[in-house]
Amino acid sequence: MSISRVIKSIQNIMREDTGVDGDAQRLGQLTWMLFLKIYDDQDIQSSSLKKDYKSVLPKKYRWNSWAGDDEGITGDELIDFINNDMFPALKNFQYKRNDDPRKFIIKQVFEDTFNYIKSGTILKRVINKINEINFNKTSDRHEFSDLYETLLRSLQSAGNAGEYYTPRPVTKFITQMINPKLKDIILDPACGTGGFIINSLEHIRENEVNTKQDEKNLQENIFGFEKKPLPTLLSITNLILHGVEIPKNLIRKNPLNRPIRDYTNKDHVDIILTNPPFGGVEESSVKGNFPTSFQTTETADLFLHLITILLKHKGKAGIVLPDGSLTGSGVKARIRENLLKTCNVHTIVKLPNSVFKPYATVSTNMIFLEKGSPTKEIWYYEHNVPEGLKNYSKTKPIKFEDFANLKNWWNQRKKNRFAWKVSIKEIEKRKWELDCKNPFEEKIIIKNPEDIMTNLKEIDKSYIDEFNNLNIEIKKFIDESK
Repeated sequence: MSISRVIKSIQNIMREDTGVDGDAQRLGQLTWMLFLKIYDDQDIQSSSLKKDYKSVLPKKYRWNSWAGDDEGITGDELIDFINNDMFPALKNFQYKRNDDPRKFIIKQVFEDTFNYIKSGTILKRVINKINEINFNKTSDRHEFSDLYETLLRSLQSAGNAGEYYTPRPVTKFITQMINPKLKDIILDPACGTGGFIINSLEHIRENEVNTKQDEKNLQENIFGFEKKPLPTLLSITNLILHGVEIPKNLIRKNPLNRPIRDYTNKDHVDIILTNPPFGGVEESSVKGNFPTSFQTTETADLFLHLITILLKHKGKAGIVLPDGSLTGSGVKARIRENLLKTCNVHTIVKLPNSVFKPYATVSTNMIFLEKGSPTKEIWYYEHNVPEGLKNYSKTKPIKFEDFANLKNWWNQRKKNRFAWKVSIKEIEKRKWELDCKNPFEEKIIIKNPEDIMTNLKEIDKSYIDEFNNLNIEIKKFIDESK
């Protein structure tokens, strides 16, 4: 049976359980089990290669010990073991600063993860299906890695869980345009399911990684922060599936919780790629970490200011932001003014409001900038849905190929009906508003309804006059013919 069929079968089995509700929760439940299975397969492989290898997991909690036997524990006994033994032990997993980093990863994964499956019989059926996948088998691993992205994409239609997922064509395009290098320190401070991190890994591997040392350096240089437990679990598993054996640099934390003044040079990075949660609201205490003139509780705006702090001189960033962060007065305007005065915001790509459907239908933008010199002008590019499509949708999502025209324009910039530029003087006049409309759009002139009615009456009168004149001519012709 193909792995896609195995996963589909698992999803159908989970739907039978009354404790698991919705796609997001099903994915979370599937992923904590997959994490332990992948971890155990890695342990098996490592122990065969290294005689002195020792797993950091106690033997009784290793997958093969309690889940590896198809005829092993099931029913109430299995639920009792997981809920009252294994989960409490892993949640309280002891970790010291100099310990094996794999201990830290296990603690991060299980600290706020719970088993919601109520039926031990159903859980056993799921476990037996997972056992059909061998993560030490290259073909299985590659197939599942691709399938996992499909599972993550399902979060877009899973209610609020959609905030954790950025469409991969968007993350891939931004990564390619920023073009991170092997030497760069790269950060996603709100990494969700890890899309930007995975794309950075793949981009640099394709262009620069030639040795094991290169790969080691690459993995040491990429960081991700995520404050919520579900996306942390999903992104750690995603990294493991993409060849990061010990994803120790993916840390569960909210960087907004740290006072801005406490960030120092050692925290600065070369590249930031991120899609901070839009529409999010932080606790009121968080805004106190920021200077008074930049204090707000709106998540995306706080991240926008934090990015200006974390970037090194000449550091680059690619950010997804909603229209709401590009407009507004007060704190919003001050954050944008500071951004434009400390960074060269050279390009803003306006995306259709259907890119994040069905999770959100707000208009979003891809912002590209470099820190160190003020903005003099901004190029805007309006990306539209492909010809023949009215909107992007769940069945017809955005594709990387849709950016072909934008990629061709990128290095040879000329004004056209999709591209225009705005000077910083004009933006300052607009009180630092960055939502600049396309000047080449056809203007629809809406007339006064009274004028329209007057014009219609005049048109109607002209037709009546023409008809009367024609009638007179016909009668005259008839009379002359007699």
